[in-house]
Parts: sequence; structure tokens; C-alpha cells
Amino acid sequence: MITLYHSPQTRSSSIVWLLEELQVPYETKLVSFRRADGTGEKDPVNPHPHGKVPALHDDGETVFESSAIALYLTDKCRKVRLGPALGEPKRGEFLSWLAYRAGVMEPAFMERRLKIKHIQGMMGWAAPDEVEEVLNEHLAKNKYFLGDEFSTVDVMLGGGLHFMLLFKMATETDVLKEYTARITARPAFKRAAERDAPK
Repeated sequence: MITLYHSPQTRSSSIVWLLEELQVPYETKLVSFRRADGTGEKDPVNPHPHGKVPALHDDGETVFESSAIALYLTDKCRKVRLGPALGEPKRGEFLSWLAYRAGVMEPAFMERRLKIKHIQGMMGWAAPDEVEEVLNEHLAKNKYFLGDEFSTVDVMLGGGLHFMLLFKMATETDVLKEYTARITARPAFKRAAERDAPK
């Protein structure tokens, strides 16, 4: 049984959505973590080395960090195809976009939210306006990140983009609005949101 160490309305919610898309049995173990406002604490049952979410246990394996978990699950759980396998076309594009959320998009939009001045060449990511330009240009030409085929990238990167738009960290455009409406209309997204809803 896959066990996801989870806290609702956090990055681990994307993994709940992914597991719903993959149609595999799983359980969630709710854990506490240290929040930006100083509340909460590191949960001793959470296997993430920094006490963050998500983390995952499966068949003796421990995986942490969202993109690593997403890749692990997409490669292992092939009942529903949510990305190209090793050696198949678009594998490189799949891996690149999968890494883009944590490596480029999130830092850029957090930079904007915290009003940090972008220093070209110093930051390991692109400036927020440049990131938005890339996302808008790509999604203006493609239904999903890999073209006509919905994939794990749309859960991870698209889900993150949906969050950034909701909280005004990214600029809403017709292209991004239509794209996020398309992916959040999926039944698996709705099931994941119901699981995460405050009880």
C-alpha cells in the first residue's frame, strides 16, 4: 500500500490528485510541519528529512520531494498512462517540465510575492515576467504541457500554476485561465479536492 505523508492545502495535495488520476490504492497519513507563521512542528513520523510534505512510502521505498514522487509514481503505476516511459518520445520534455515547477516557477513567483529584486545570472531561476511569458506562449499552442495528452506534468506544474493564480502570485491571462479551468474540471481533481476539504 502506498502511504502519502500529507497535509491538506499544501504541495502534497498535488500528489493526492496524481494518485487519484493513477487510480491506485493509497492511504494518507496526516502530519504536522513547521509553518511560515511559526506555528506547527516537525512530525516525528514523517520520513521527509526536513519534516516537510509530501513524502511517500511504497514497497520498502521512501521518496520525498514532489517531482521525485511524481516521477516515481508515473513510472511505476502504468495502469493509467500519465507520461512517456524511458526511451519513448517526449520523455525529455516530460522530465524538463516536471522539474520546472520546483526549479523555476515556484521560486520566480515567490520572488515576486516577497518583492525580491531579481538579479540576472545570480538566481538559479528566471525572472517572474519571463516565466509567465514562457508558460503563456507554450500553453497558447498546446492543450496540455505535452500537447494533446494530459500527463503528470499537468497535475504538478499545472496544479501549481492554478494555486499561483488563485493567490494572485501569477498574472491571470485568458490562456492560463482556460488551461487551469480545463485541468481542474477533471474528476480526479474534484475527488482530491473533496478529500482535502476542511471537515
